Amino acid sequence: MKRRQILLSIPLIALGAISGSAFAADEIVVGASVALTGKYARTGQEQLNGIRMWVENVNARGGLLEKTVSLVHYDDESKPDTGAKLYEKLITDDKVDLILGPYSSGVTLAASTIAEKHKFPMVSAGAAGTKVWSRGYKNVFGLYAPDDVYMDQILEFAKGKGLSKVALIYSDTTFPRGIAQGVKAKVKALGMDLVFEEEYGKGSTDFSAIIMKMRRKNPDIIVGGSYLPDSTAFVRQAKENRFDAKILAFAVGPGLPDFGKNLGADSEGVMGNSQWEPSKQPYMTFSGMKNFAKDYEQTYGHIPGYHAAGGYGAGQVLEAAVTNAGSTDRDAVRKALSELDTSTVFGPYKVDASGKQIGKPSYAIQWIDGKRELVLPESSATAKIVYPFKPWSER
Repeated sequence: MKRRQILLSIPLIALGAISGSAFAADEIVVGASVALTGKYARTGQEQLNGIRMWVENVNARGGLLEKTVSLVHYDDESKPDTGAKLYEKLITDDKVDLILGPYSSGVTLAASTIAEKHKFPMVSAGAAGTKVWSRGYKNVFGLYAPDDVYMDQILEFAKGKGLSKVALIYSDTTFPRGIAQGVKAKVKALGMDLVFEEEYGKGSTDFSAIIMKMRRKNPDIIVGGSYLPDSTAFVRQAKENRFDAKILAFAVGPGLPDFGKNLGADSEGVMGNSQWEPSKQPYMTFSGMKNFAKDYEQTYGHIPGYHAAGGYGAGQVLEAAVTNAGSTDRDAVRKALSELDTSTVFGPYKVDASGKQIGKPSYAIQWIDGKRELVLPESSATAKIVYPFKPWSER
């Protein structure tokens, strides 16, 4: 069987140049939008890398249902409206057989609305926002642990250290708002005090005013519902302003290799959340995980983060569903995705009636000696938490 992989990245202005399906009858075509430009470009690229590796590996095993798997993707520019248009195109013009979701909860919200309209099952490859699964949709199936539990373990650790004053900042987009809602609920449940809260504009990287206001509250712990650019910028500006806390914790950013690369020694001690780590610990030795991490590093020159593993794992979930269904029929694939209870290189997959992931835990990480270490839960840690965060004046 002749194998080929179609990898397209076409700007929205060029969409009119392609119409109809140009794919062979002996192919199963998977469509996706990915963030190759815009705010989520770095994480979107990592997710795409993982998806590409899955396509290559499934074809090396003989394909899916004895057919070659091809991937067609477009750049959604990190924009929900663009993502929605691209999924409309993938389904109605390109007539793909299967779809994987985009990166970010905001773009996934828009894309899943299109999937629901066409009754087209979609595996969400990069979204954790609980809002995605709160609308009664039947065609969006999650891979990530939900956002409202991201910071639970870190807050529990802080409470155990006698800390009580929490400062919370978050971007004005879907996923960070979900982080914030979870943090506020956990702070209340633990009997801690939310002494500062502020939402900032999408794409903001100037936190000088927020830092000045936050300083007056003297928080013990700073939590950020953020992405890579904003969490990196906050840490840099905290150093510039000699602003310290006992714990600094941010979503997404610290979970990427770029966080340590961009900040260098200033990343030391910063905590964050991770959906997955290429750990040697027994609990993390999911089937095929070691080979995936090794192959990824050889291909892309760095150890994969959870966004890459999520892309690969989403492909594996789709593969398992199609195999169980015995076809790419949408009703059969939807039923298989709703009933599937399996494990991927990314970890367990099992969803509730809404399609929200319930089988996958999340983990807390910290940058220690220039490396991203798994620190919580302690029973599975690769290193002990470095506490408290070392003041800037002592570095």
